[in-house]
Amino acid sequence: MATARAIEGDLQKMFKALMVNKGDDGKTSAAVESLSEDQLPEGNVTVAVEYSTVNYKDGLCVGPGGGLVRNYPHVPGIDFAGTVESSDDPRYKAGDSVVLTGWRVGEAHWGGYSQKARVKGDWLVPLPKGLDSRQAMAIGTAGLTAVLAVNALEQHGLKTGGLPVLVTGAAGGVGSVATAFLSSLGYFVAAVTGRPETESYLKSLGATQIVAREEINETVKRPLESESWAGCVDAVGSAMLARVLGQMQYGSSVAAVGLAAGADLPATVIPFLLRGVNLLGIDSVMQPYDNRVAAWNRIATDFPLDKLETMIQTATLAELPGLGKDILKGQVKGRVVVDVNA
Repeated sequence: MATARAIEGDLQKMFKALMVNKGDDGKTSAAVESLSEDQLPEGNVTVAVEYSTVNYKDGLCVGPGGGLVRNYPHVPGIDFAGTVESSDDPRYKAGDSVVLTGWRVGEAHWGGYSQKARVKGDWLVPLPKGLDSRQAMAIGTAGLTAVLAVNALEQHGLKTGGLPVLVTGAAGGVGSVATAFLSSLGYFVAAVTGRPETESYLKSLGATQIVAREEINETVKRPLESESWAGCVDAVGSAMLARVLGQMQYGSSVAAVGLAAGADLPATVIPFLLRGVNLLGIDSVMQPYDNRVAAWNRIATDFPLDKLETMIQTATLAELPGLGKDILKGQVKGRVVVDVNA
């Protein structure tokens, strides 16, 4: 009888995770595997994960790694939400709902594509009232980044009632949340997309203007054009960001959150010198705890949660290898919520 109980206890400690392995030939492969708790990395809080998401970094980590993964075998997933199972951190106890984004979890440290995760308590944030774990991951790292970008724009003078706010890469994760959030706050939103089929989707999120990518993704000889935008959340970078800088309203700001088109910036300093334009870098990975808490609390109170379902598609652990390839090709619309227990 004691042996049967021991076996049952051992089975309860087993869980499923998406494991990425690297062969001797340098090629990686990803598959769902059964793991035991003693295989989890070091940390002082163990979380029963409920949901994770698919982000661009996840696509890299599920595939060849993109230089982000330090050691194999590896469990990707740069964010997750769930319930604390056990904790040696006095801030958290069993049963607490928590959310994690950033801190190189899913890159250097095993992440959220798993039914269990063990992390440092410093990396966690209490899930605010008004949000459940599925909603939190519908927002996820991409949404948190979008809210941090909007906060930064407002701190630098952005106000409603003026020119539209431009959102590049609007049909992606960051862009979708930024579009919905800005619209709910009363801003006119111009959404840039290279996928005409997403126009109705973007309008359902609150976009008042659709800008075709080809209209804005090439640099021009003129360093300044007509003042068209009161602010911008840019997830694209490269030539598009350079073009946008020359179209910004005097004294306005661009919040740079991504580099989907590349890390280069073929621009001049003229927009900064003659129009006082601000280029604001937005990082969500190493954001201080208080900033994270403030951003999540704002999401719980100000974000239009009714629009989340418009953005969401649900996936399982087994579907992640395919979705990782899709997001790297720019073929994922909105937010992918991963039900790790499905």
